[in-house]
Amino acid sequence: MASTDNSASTGPAGPAGSEPRATGPAAGTTVTKEPAATDAAEGTPDQLAGLEAGLDALDTQTRTRVPLARVLLDKVVPPVVAVALVLTAWQLAYHFEVKPHYQLPSPADVARALQDKWLDGTLLGYVWESVSRGALGFAASLIIGTPLGLLVARVRFVRAAIGPILSGLQSLPSVAWVPAAIIWFGLTNSTIYAVVLLGAVPSIANGLVAGVDQIPPLYLRAGRTIGATGFAGIRHVLLPAALPGYIAGLKQGWAFSWRSLMAAELIATSPELGTGLGQLLDQARVDSDMSLVLAAILLILIVGIGIELLIFAPIERRVLRSRGLLASNR
Repeated sequence: MASTDNSASTGPAGPAGSEPRATGPAAGTTVTKEPAATDAAEGTPDQLAGLEAGLDALDTQTRTRVPLARVLLDKVVPPVVAVALVLTAWQLAYHFEVKPHYQLPSPADVARALQDKWLDGTLLGYVWESVSRGALGFAASLIIGTPLGLLVARVRFVRAAIGPILSGLQSLPSVAWVPAAIIWFGLTNSTIYAVVLLGAVPSIANGLVAGVDQIPPLYLRAGRTIGATGFAGIRHVLLPAALPGYIAGLKQGWAFSWRSLMAAELIATSPELGTGLGQLLDQARVDSDMSLVLAAILLILIVGIGIELLIFAPIERRVLRSRGLLASNR
């Protein structure tokens, strides 16, 4: 009787000299069912939560404060070194008289010319005259170029008819419009603004067309699905999606408007027009004052680069960063 109980509790006996082999769960134990293969493939709630947390971590942009020394090294030192090299080469050319001194003054001579205009109280007036004209002309170009770019980008017939003309106008030197504008409007501010518009509008329109062409079609279909059509679709879907290309067009439009303005001021000179940087440059040429010529060129360069760096570059960085196309610490 005892052997029967033993065999029942241990199961069938194995070969001689081997340990008893259990064939099932012991009596009184609870059987736990393992998850099925499909459950493992779908994932448990804890696994899905972990996966979502990982994806959120990938999407989250970590903002780290960049040390001041790193900012100076990356942003300030390279342009300072470049300017120092240019000034050194300029001074060496002056020292070895690559050109006679009346044709190639030294950096110190140019600095003295700027100082004289500053002490006369006229320097800021020259700069303001040109900057105000450039800003007003660029604003008018923006008002005209934006709807024109949208029309060309969205209407096939208009693109076929006007697209090549816009590209041709963009490649045409702005100075070519100055004689025609003088004949049309005379020596007035209208001549200057006409040249600025003809130089900047094609660039702004073509930039917007390029931005619209780069929009994924899925965005436009999604906008139509939620009812964003007509002006609402342009405002909430089309323009935001085309913003990177549009801002690139605005930067190029400003460059063209500034160049067009300088060309117009150089040629269309009149006491009634006031004196901008272009007129200052032409006056220095007439007086054969090479120091003032180079000083005016330097001012034109500084204003053009300064506006691009202070206005357009921060806007472009913000847009690109919001789309994940630029590191957050730049």
